[in-house]
Amino acid sequence: MTIEIKDVCKSFDGQQVLKGFNLNIESEHSYILTGPSGCGKTTLLRLILGLDKPDSGTVKLLGDYKYPFINSGMVFQEDRLCDNLDAVTNVTMVSKKVFRETVIEELQKLLPKELIFKQVKELSGGEKRRVAIVRACAVPSDILIMDEPFTGLDDSTRKIAIDYIRDKQGSGPLVITTHDTKGLEFGRIVRF
Repeated sequence: MTIEIKDVCKSFDGQQVLKGFNLNIESEHSYILTGPSGCGKTTLLRLILGLDKPDSGTVKLLGDYKYPFINSGMVFQEDRLCDNLDAVTNVTMVSKKVFRETVIEELQKLLPKELIFKQVKELSGGEKRRVAIVRACAVPSDILIMDEPFTGLDDSTRKIAIDYIRDKQGSGPLVITTHDTKGLEFGRIVRF
């Protein structure tokens, strides 16, 4: 699979965020999008996902695709978790094909066991990010897209999370936005 982003421009309220942006995202590769806040990283992710449309230019799926969309595992900038539910339930609710026992095992790779049955509102910001990462990786997808997934993680937890994501990536592409590229040298750095 290749996602071709060609000559993309996007503005909000008269403010141009992306101008003539080009990138090909290919299977089995990782892309690390980095730059200052407001430079268009999240906007680009929204365009890839089809949540927004470019003002001009194109975002195309290239290859043998029967459907006009891609199945993506997504970590948003905001955690988008259900605060009154525990971590296990937050992950299992993404698909009927996700089994509770498997989710418990996966969450324990990133969180202590005593935290995974607590309501998400009781978890710290970094703990919530780890739940969001497991949720994004819970269902096989065409692409993993992660918007600032390491916010609130210390260096050792960040490394564990990176290793987890890499293990779950499979053959699809991985796209991560971040201000800090430490530990992400495996990817193609795209500076905004």
